[in-house]
Amino acid sequence: MTTTTAAPGPEILTPQIEARFAAARQVADAVLFEGYVLYPYRASAAKNRLRWQFGVLVPPGWGADSGEHAAQRTECLMEPRAGATLFAELRFLHAQRRTVQRSLPDGGFETVAELELADRVLTAWDEGVEERVQLAFRVDELAGDGQLVRFTRPAAEETEAVSDESGREVGRLLRRREEVHGLLRLTAAEIPGPYAVRRLTVVVENTSDWTPPHPDADREAALPRALVSAHLMLGLDAGSFLSMADPPEWAKGAAAECENLHTWPVLAGENGRSDVLLSSPIILEDHPAIAPESIGTLYDATEIDEILALRTAALTDQEKREARGTDARAAAVIDLADSMPPEVLDRLHGAVRALREITGPARGAAAAQADPFDQIQPFDPFAADPFAADPFSEDANAGPQKPWWDPESDRSVDPVRDRVLVDGVLVGAGNRVLLRPGLRRTDAQDLFLHGRNALVEAVLHDVDGGVHLAVTVEGDPGADIRREQGRFLYFQPDEVTPLEDA
Repeated sequence: MTTTTAAPGPEILTPQIEARFAAARQVADAVLFEGYVLYPYRASAAKNRLRWQFGVLVPPGWGADSGEHAAQRTECLMEPRAGATLFAELRFLHAQRRTVQRSLPDGGFETVAELELADRVLTAWDEGVEERVQLAFRVDELAGDGQLVRFTRPAAEETEAVSDESGREVGRLLRRREEVHGLLRLTAAEIPGPYAVRRLTVVVENTSDWTPPHPDADREAALPRALVSAHLMLGLDAGSFLSMADPPEWAKGAAAECENLHTWPVLAGENGRSDVLLSSPIILEDHPAIAPESIGTLYDATEIDEILALRTAALTDQEKREARGTDARAAAVIDLADSMPPEVLDRLHGAVRALREITGPARGAAAAQADPFDQIQPFDPFAADPFAADPFSEDANAGPQKPWWDPESDRSVDPVRDRVLVDGVLVGAGNRVLLRPGLRRTDAQDLFLHGRNALVEAVLHDVDGGVHLAVTVEGDPGADIRREQGRFLYFQPDEVTPLEDA
């Protein structure tokens, strides 16, 4: 294995690769700063006291017993052409601890919890400084033991004078960064078979030798030496990557053997291209993109921009002063919400990405020639029978029509009395089951319920012939509210095991 050291310096990406990375960098930036500062964008808010939730690689001396990780591993498949070069860019945030100091009459300074100014309230805070490590190797150089690249980001200390509205210096901000050490290990192995495919493995490690100064040191002590929001961008100047989420049929076996730890590789960049890959600590789909209606960075991609913008604009003046003093990025969010014109806010209310024809057979020659969108009838919930009109019926205007399905008149189903056979046992409302969510179709929230006991409340049938068990979890303090509102949890029969009293 060849070992080198990467030092900060001129970018080594070619203009072509830089242009391809730029197309994916908007999403990569969203990954880098996800959760950086959350609404209400104040350091004093509870949700902003436990930060840096994604892609945090801590020093191994602290992470072993903390549940945090010191490394992440990316494995993917690529089809490089002869003489191809692989470009890699590791990006992470370097936590920078900021303290606030007030000026003293003798010219010295003292550390304070906050410093009030006319337009902001400065408080202690951890800022994030973006760091990049860029590499380029010919793919052939990654064979065998591959390449190992070490990098260091030095400790630093900076001060910034703070002046009041009259220009008088009233304090200063003291910023400190600790030294960070890490490495990247890159290998590429050929996969046997008729296709020129290689398995690329890239490991990112925090190699700091820092250990906690005392046994009860918390996470805050380790963060200044961590790689925060660490993720990779990979690019080929000649060749392509295969989708790990939807590989071609001939590559599914090899894709299933790839081992990704604490990261998720997806195709990125322009739609239709496959020469850029983003390995993210957040699960994404291939070619992820920021909605064009998005007004700017709000640091919370799981929220709705419209709601965040409206709630931020509604903050009190004091809350906005605190937010502006928390971080320059939080101040930018406040300014963005305050200056948003109505037409931009309207654009956030919703968007139609695509239209498709309504389902249902067209009857008659006229219907076959008609534009299906012209046949859509407005829905009137106040009509005597809002479901009466059938735009595809030849006698649609002849009179009220029955809805295609009326649950009140369909006596073939009864959610309370129906039973479904599970492992040879008839299960229905009132029976207890053990939850075993299936990996193939279950969301992450359901997986938290694996192994919990539940009570079946109803057996439901969908229009496609599927059967679903509506359940409440034993020990759930909100079970009565769920029953009252009919807001149950739903599992399929093969995701439960009957208990002894079923």
